[in-house]
Amino acid sequence: MTIACLEMLSFGLAHLARAARESGEHLVLLTGVEPLYLHELATLPSGSVEVVAVDTGDRKAVAKALASIEDLRGLISSTDTWGVAGAEIASDLGLPGIDPGVIRLVRDKARVRDLLHSEGLSPFGAVAVEEAGGVDLEWLTATVGLPAIIKDTAGTSSQNVWLVRNAQDLSRFHQEARHATLFGGLFAEPFLAGPVYSAETLTWAGKTKLLGLSSRLMSAQPWFREDVTAFPVALSPAELNEIEAWLGEVLAALGYTDRFAHIELSMTADGPQLIEVNPRIGGALVGESMCRALDVNVYGGLVDLALGVRPRLLDAPLSGGPAVAFVLAYPTLAGELVAVHGLEDIARYPGSPTWYPTKAIGAHIDQLSDGRGYVGIVLAEGPTAEIATHRAVTAAGAVHAETRPQC
Repeated sequence: MTIACLEMLSFGLAHLARAARESGEHLVLLTGVEPLYLHELATLPSGSVEVVAVDTGDRKAVAKALASIEDLRGLISSTDTWGVAGAEIASDLGLPGIDPGVIRLVRDKARVRDLLHSEGLSPFGAVAVEEAGGVDLEWLTATVGLPAIIKDTAGTSSQNVWLVRNAQDLSRFHQEARHATLFGGLFAEPFLAGPVYSAETLTWAGKTKLLGLSSRLMSAQPWFREDVTAFPVALSPAELNEIEAWLGEVLAALGYTDRFAHIELSMTADGPQLIEVNPRIGGALVGESMCRALDVNVYGGLVDLALGVRPRLLDAPLSGGPAVAFVLAYPTLAGELVAVHGLEDIARYPGSPTWYPTKAIGAHIDQLSDGRGYVGIVLAEGPTAEIATHRAVTAAGAVHAETRPQC
């Protein structure tokens, strides 16, 4: 019996392999970027994951590879880039999964905003940006108000997100948008002022369970680089129940069933406001953080969903582990990564700090203002998310990524 995985987030493959094995399933990874997973594959016993090299951007090649698996029982596709393709292929093969139309909807941030606005779940809708060069402050002020956000309808990893407060920001947007590689189109909406959190949820048969909230420390404006994350945020049970009910309404309005979600929200002066819905487990080390803090392998939920059965995670006691925080390590200058210094020192710090590399020596770092630029992650534990954050930030201060500027 076999479950296939169409690519994966940077981390989580080892947990998924263990969950598959415990469920009596053989795990096959279809990937066109095997080096992305070498760190985790190296931690697993031989044979834990069968890696099949395939151009995962080629739908026919993926379908052919899957068709060659005789006992295929499920397909996992829990990334932004391959989420739609995975849902569509699973449907074509008659495998369990969510309606592909729902994933297509959720991957379009503008459509989600408009639908939720029509349902009274968002105070505003999306404003389409037909031509980036035609955007001016007068138009933004009249349609959205300042400060405004302009972003990619299908963006990921905080790429292609621009804050426009004044003429200087607008000039930067015009310059960068001309050269940006967009995954969709552009739209504008009001900027939500407040700290950012992410809700990690699991939905089955239309009912949503909140697994916890992670905090997010961002870089200074106008960038939206994610620097530090901690889990779980210690809100009161009443607040968590209120957020869980609200997010259940949001996902129900989208027709969302039988899947994890990573939902970004801003805690504004007027209460929590939705930023966006991502149809997957959180990226970077969010999944690792949940496994540790909740004292359960949450990737077992991915296996159950792929098999079309009610996730056992919904009935598991979600407590008992330490709080976790992690810091994304960025170099100070773009260029070729030549060394990461200080890794031998982090073991001296409290919280059992661990280094998770994301870039190999020799990699070229071109962009430092979003998630494309970090070269690794320092994770640490603590009795609370606050203390875990202090420990992770302190240990990460000993790490320095050295780059050689490109000529």
